[in-house]
Amino acid sequence: MTMISDPDMPAIELGAQEVAAGKPSRKGTIGVVVAGAALVTIVNLTAAVYLYRGMNDLRVVEARLEKLGQFEQRIGARLDTINNGFQSRFEKLDSQLQADFNEIDRNVARLEQNSSVAASDDSISSAPEPTVITTGTEEEAPAVAENMAEPDSMEMPRPPRKRTPAVAPPPNPAYQRIQQADGKVHYKKIN
Repeated sequence: MTMISDPDMPAIELGAQEVAAGKPSRKGTIGVVVAGAALVTIVNLTAAVYLYRGMNDLRVVEARLEKLGQFEQRIGARLDTINNGFQSRFEKLDSQLQADFNEIDRNVARLEQNSSVAASDDSISSAPEPTVITTGTEEEAPAVAENMAEPDSMEMPRPPRKRTPAVAPPPNPAYQRIQQADGKVHYKKIN
C-alpha cells in the first residue's frame, strides 16, 4: 500500500488537525472510558465495604436481640417465681389473720356471755352485807368501820407509779431555739 503524503506537513500535525476539526482521538476516548470505569469501580468497592460492615453490624445487633429475648424470658420466669412466692405468703398470712380474727370474735362472744352472767350475779349480790364489829375499843371501831366501808379500794391493785422524767440537759449556747406557731421547734446555729 502506497501512501501519498505531503512532504511539507509532518504526520503529527495531521492528528492535531483532526482534533481541531471536531473528531476526538482514540487515545483520549480510551482514557476517558478507563477513568470513568476506575471511578465506578472505586465507588462500587467503597459501597461494598460499607455494605459488608453494615451487614456485620446487623448480625451483631440480631445476636444481641436474640440474647435479650432469652434474658427477658429468664427475668420473666424469675419474676413469676417471686410473684408466686409472695402470693403464697400473702395467702398464708391472710388465712392466719382470718383464724386470729375468728378466735378474737369467739373470745369476745365468750366475754360478753360471761359479763352478762356476771352482771346478773352482781345485781343479786349487790346488797351490802352488814358489818359486825367484834370486841375492841372505841378508838379501833372507827378505823375498822372506814376499812369496811371501802372494800373496792382493798381489792383494786395499786396504779403504777409515774416515773419522773430525767432532767434534760441545758440547751447548747451555740444554738438558738425557735418555736413556730404550729408547735414545731427548730434550732439555728448562732455564728
